[in-house]
Amino acid sequence: MDIASFLVQALNGLASASSLFLVAAGLSLIFGVSRIVNFAHGSFFMLGVYVAYALVSHAAPAVSSALGLVLGDAASQTAAYFLLLLCAALVTGALGALVEVLLLRRIYQAPELFQLLATFALVLVIQDGTLWVWGAEDLLGPRAPGLSGAVDILGRRFPTYDLLLIAIGPLVLAMLWWTLQRTRFGVLVRAATQDREMLGALGVNQRHLFTAVFALGCALAGLGGALQLPREPAHLGLDMATIGDAFVVVVVGGMGSIPGAFVAALLIAEIKALCIAVGTVDMLGVSFAFSKLTLVAEFLVMAAVLMVRPWGLLGKPQSAPRANTEQEAPFALGGARTQRLWLVLGAALLALPLVTGDASYTLVLGIDLLVAALFAASLHFIMGPAGMHSFGHAAYFGVGAYAAALLVLRAGFTTEAALLLAPLVSALVAAPIAWFAVRLSGVYLAMLTLAFAQIVWSICFQWDDFTGGSNGLTGVWPSAWWQDKSSYYWLTLALVSASVYALRRVLMSPLGYALRASRDSVGRAEAMGLNVARVQWLGFVVAAGFAGLAGALFVFSKGSISPDVLGVSKSVDGLVMVLLGGVHTLVGPLVGAVTFTALQDSLARSTDYWRAVLGGSMLLMVLVFPQGIAGSVQKAWRRYVA
Repeated sequence: MDIASFLVQALNGLASASSLFLVAAGLSLIFGVSRIVNFAHGSFFMLGVYVAYALVSHAAPAVSSALGLVLGDAASQTAAYFLLLLCAALVTGALGALVEVLLLRRIYQAPELFQLLATFALVLVIQDGTLWVWGAEDLLGPRAPGLSGAVDILGRRFPTYDLLLIAIGPLVLAMLWWTLQRTRFGVLVRAATQDREMLGALGVNQRHLFTAVFALGCALAGLGGALQLPREPAHLGLDMATIGDAFVVVVVGGMGSIPGAFVAALLIAEIKALCIAVGTVDMLGVSFAFSKLTLVAEFLVMAAVLMVRPWGLLGKPQSAPRANTEQEAPFALGGARTQRLWLVLGAALLALPLVTGDASYTLVLGIDLLVAALFAASLHFIMGPAGMHSFGHAAYFGVGAYAAALLVLRAGFTTEAALLLAPLVSALVAAPIAWFAVRLSGVYLAMLTLAFAQIVWSICFQWDDFTGGSNGLTGVWPSAWWQDKSSYYWLTLALVSASVYALRRVLMSPLGYALRASRDSVGRAEAMGLNVARVQWLGFVVAAGFAGLAGALFVFSKGSISPDVLGVSKSVDGLVMVLLGGVHTLVGPLVGAVTFTALQDSLARSTDYWRAVLGGSMLLMVLVFPQGIAGSVQKAWRRYVA
């Protein structure tokens, strides 16, 4: 690698850092003021690209002609182009304000995790709305007039437009710094970031402030997307691809810190650019492709930073909210009536193959529902009683699936042995991860679990000789006596029922009460002699083991496995299931898993825009059942009985 190549890659990193900073700055502002983890922020980035494409494609000639009366022809074309990009950001900001007023304002009193559920539902709605308006084809916008060429740097050509992007990042940082430090609006934003409850007590209209900040954050995301128009086509995958990187930048820089987001964007973009520049290196006779690290470089950086500085590079430890949450009722096993209902449900599930027949799709769906229920129950085990929010729980589901597949295909184990050993492998993988994770809390813990999950995903995705790489593994079928669909359904029902019952019994054991004590008050738990880190570590490992069993059951039901099951989307599915059913109820994750999986399956087979319908249904459920379906029903029942 020569100096010229290194310099060009470093400049590429700076150009990428500018757009990444714009998105992350908006996300950081929104979280700092409203405490909402805006999962839909990547969708506003995507909308910025699409709106910019529409404006530039249709309005550029008219705007250029109008400006030509004042400027020259060449200058008017360039000015019109960037004016329309700015208009795209303003349109995106207006859409963000509309979303905040119509939806988010109605759920500010709901638990923060349900606000995350609402923003995830928005992702689905916006994605299908974009599909309906612009179609599924990639849309490549025109290059910026006057900036479509390149400059010579040490004999290498570098795009002129990318030089402009390099300058935009620091310019926006300076403007944001001046706004936050020198204006009354900035003072209110900083005050809300530190203590929004006190700000409300001083008479500040928080609704107007929240709307303005959300609109500004979405406008920054839209601007970041619009500026990417000449560099990459607009496509429907931009939302999820962007939100992961934005979350990483915000967490590495420190939640709520704009300078921290800028530093983190530079750090991550330059590390990824350096990996590309280094390429493949031979070390001790072994070829190591550094370029492959670009898939996981940002997550390695995030994991390293959070283990050393849990609140990010320039962030500060978050202050606890002043608002008191409603007192939760202790977990309790049901009485005689509840047990009879469970027996009736169990009998109905046992009889399902006898009613539907072995070839019925109902059995396939039934197996999927059972696997989803166990996966959700394992995640609820650490989210509800322990209060640990994991964004990477799919890693242990996927590890269990891969372990079962490899034990059968490579080691010649039986199905029964694989089902027994796969959960142990997941628990072993989770043990060192949990050791680091339990030392954090809140969104930092969630993002560290995401970082480790992406590292595991990267290993499975790139280890072609062992895991099959991106193609995965096929031909993973159960033993002969379980290949009958009815038999495998009964096996799945037995294992899932036993596992869910075991998780419930653990919650009633000393470990369950210790987990809840650690969640409610770390100081009091430690004063009573509890080793909080050890208790939470054990809970994390137990949950990972049961998630691994769900993964093993999944791979035998499908006959194949791919790295997608370890991805972010699978972890988000688990979060949605738990939140949809209710975090603070024992039956909540089961209700959420069945509701979400059944809705997703039925809608996907009935309409091309099933994501929008599913997202709309989830938004409606969030508004009607702000504590989850089971949680709201349970609360209403207690009021009725009282």
